[in-house]
Amino acid sequence: MTRWLSMVALVLAARLAAAAVAHATETPDDNAATVIVVVGAAGSDEYGKRFAEWAARWKAASERGHAEFLAVGPHEAPFAGETPENASTVSTEAPPQADRDALREAIAKIAARGAHVSRQTWIVLIGHGTFDGKKAKFNLRGADVTADELADWLKDVESPLAIVNCASASGPFINRLSGPNRAIVAATKSGAQYNFARFGDYMSAAIGDAALDLDKDQQTSLLEEYLAASARTAEFYKQEARLATEHSLLDDNGDGLGTPADWFRGFRAVRQAKSGASADGELAARFVLVRGGQEQAMPAELAAMRDAIEIRIARLRAQKQALGEAEYYKRLEAMLIELAACYEEAEAAGETAKPKAADPNGGS
Repeated sequence: MTRWLSMVALVLAARLAAAAVAHATETPDDNAATVIVVVGAAGSDEYGKRFAEWAARWKAASERGHAEFLAVGPHEAPFAGETPENASTVSTEAPPQADRDALREAIAKIAARGAHVSRQTWIVLIGHGTFDGKKAKFNLRGADVTADELADWLKDVESPLAIVNCASASGPFINRLSGPNRAIVAATKSGAQYNFARFGDYMSAAIGDAALDLDKDQQTSLLEEYLAASARTAEFYKQEARLATEHSLLDDNGDGLGTPADWFRGFRAVRQAKSGASADGELAARFVLVRGGQEQAMPAELAAMRDAIEIRIARLRAQKQALGEAEYYKRLEAMLIELAACYEEAEAAGETAKPKAADPNGGS
């Protein structure tokens, strides 16, 4: 059985490589992500410079991933590749509703597109947050936005959605925004963690960093970036001999609870919630901003099918002990064959899309 599964794995690798070659000459599709980076009210020049630097990293990663990039709020420092003369800068002052309205309009634009199984939307909140015991807010210039308001604006967004809240007191956003087909990252585990959050620094540095590719698929996922940023945040407090005032969470199974990074070994969760809910991380592993060449080669519909199969495989892995070895490998074999068929279809689609070579004899 092990030998057979190894053969299937080799076939999968070959199919994926062939699909990448087949699609290498195609024009870019419309499956790249949309990234909305919101920079909130800084409160001081020091924080303003930090937030602008984090936002610049997100823009640079978006450019590498050929993503649509939308900026909301102040971006005082030039983005990567810009000079002070042509930088996308705005004043730190804004009309009372300007940034709030800009964010709502950007979300409405995404919602108007309807369902698109492979076009991911990322919303990144960089700044400060507050929590009064009832309402969690992200601080904007002018009127702030609450977690409840953001949830209401997002209710019509049907595409896969990742929300990364890098602010202090961001934990309650997980409870409000959690839902199907959503991966939510918060810099803190609760609204009580209200001190300045450094998580956003490490998260912005992790986006698209190939060195963080734990599963060796030639790209770095939101899950891998979250784990790296969480580890680096914890290391900061350890090195500085400070009490950690922020503990990040990831939620992507829709239960609104979130999972801390120390529940993972490598890229797999090794602990499970008492409720018995499926572990967080399965969906976040499918969110990739800077896609590898092989991933870009996969047609949208087949990529969605592939992701669904891989999630089933991940859930099957968690049942291995309960199922017994024979039943586990029987089911795994069937899923791997489905996966191989996906790549075979991708290869065939690539061959069909190839332009025909000119006939050296002049025939049609």
